[in-house]
Amino acid sequence: MVSQFRLTLFALLIGLSAASLFAADDVGARIDDLIHREMTRQKIPGVAIAVVQHGEVLVARGYGLANVEQDVPVDQNTIFQSGSVGKQFTAVLITLLIEDGKIALEDSVTKYFPEAPESWRSITVHHLLTHTSGIPNYESADFDLQRNYTELELIRRATSLKPQFAAGARWSYSNTGYMLLGLLVKRVTGQFYGDVLRDRIFNPIGMKTAQVISDTDIVPRRASGYQLVDGALKNQAWVSPILNTTADGCLYFSLNDLLAWDQAWRSQAVLKPESWAMVKTPVHLNSGRTYPYGFGINLFDENGQTVERHSGAWQGFKAFRARYVGDDFSVLVLANLAQAMPDRIGDGIAAFFKSKRDASPEPVPKENLAVTLRLTRLLGEARDGKLKPEELAYVDIEYFSAVAPRLVKRLAGIGSLRQLKLTESIELGDDMIYRYEAAFGDQKLIVRIGIAPDDKVSTFVIN
Repeated sequence: MVSQFRLTLFALLIGLSAASLFAADDVGARIDDLIHREMTRQKIPGVAIAVVQHGEVLVARGYGLANVEQDVPVDQNTIFQSGSVGKQFTAVLITLLIEDGKIALEDSVTKYFPEAPESWRSITVHHLLTHTSGIPNYESADFDLQRNYTELELIRRATSLKPQFAAGARWSYSNTGYMLLGLLVKRVTGQFYGDVLRDRIFNPIGMKTAQVISDTDIVPRRASGYQLVDGALKNQAWVSPILNTTADGCLYFSLNDLLAWDQAWRSQAVLKPESWAMVKTPVHLNSGRTYPYGFGINLFDENGQTVERHSGAWQGFKAFRARYVGDDFSVLVLANLAQAMPDRIGDGIAAFFKSKRDASPEPVPKENLAVTLRLTRLLGEARDGKLKPEELAYVDIEYFSAVAPRLVKRLAGIGSLRQLKLTESIELGDDMIYRYEAAFGDQKLIVRIGIAPDDKVSTFVIN
């Protein structure tokens, strides 16, 4: 395997040629410098990025290695995995079937899954699309990623889950909901959702190499996914074939494919205008308030303009797509490392263009002492391995089971908590989300904690 030194040297050499291309373009050179620094800091083997403004591709290129063992460089045609960026394709496909009259947005999911329990009757297709169903994630401690479940077994597993809250009461990310949407497509069309995606979306808009993941197909220019284990680069862990075909984020695509998608999204291709409006409308909760999520896409407000964004993670890959609607500007990032933070790269690139905007950031609210003290306690418990699921009332238990061990490992050995600084607090639906900068020893981390109206924790994320 190529050493980290050789990998870094390769990235730097590619950077020299890239810098020459942008010799007369300061922003281009700054983008190159940002990516090289982040690849080195995060130990990412390969990255592909694109910047689009007013429909014109300003930058589209690869950095580093798609395959470390074979010294294969990343380029625009390199095939990455989508992770949850793939959810927006599932969402648009479902919306197409709504246009066709095959599905109704307010249909109960029990219409399509009669094996579901009575407690699911109030859950609609709309709830699945917007992560407001209350259905927890199907992955849990006893879920075997290497077992090749049948579709029926996945449906049975999903429908055995008890909703965490009443449908529409709150927002909670659910891979189960999107897995079910893919299976719903098959039940109403008789076809595998990936085949319908190909015929209705990929082919019409020119996503020439996009497809559902397949370990058996010959896929030219397919990148390898990696993970860091004790700081060393390793190949991704293997998962069973069926778990690489679910509709919650199991797609292959290249940067060129994602550029074609971004253009289709910008020009409102595929769907009718009124359907696109549904996709991009923040969901209304039962309380009457909204949460900034549409159909498979986050819808944040930044300095007076909507930012449509989503990230994804799966099998040693990370993906990120953001579109600044007011500026007609998009940034796309693909990476082949499980621990990569493509949103950090994407937001860094976007920052180079923000200087052209007139809006000023809103002032940060005053610090909330009670939240700070609570977060201090939770971080201490996470570090000591004593964090209990009941303390994270609305954080999905399967998510907690998967993430808690990584939190312990992440926090162990990096020094004591020296400082917590509140940098932002915003309302998301009925919740308040607080963003902190946390200093541990000589390291700084970003921590987000969400508090629900009943004073229970709804979000706990460490980056």
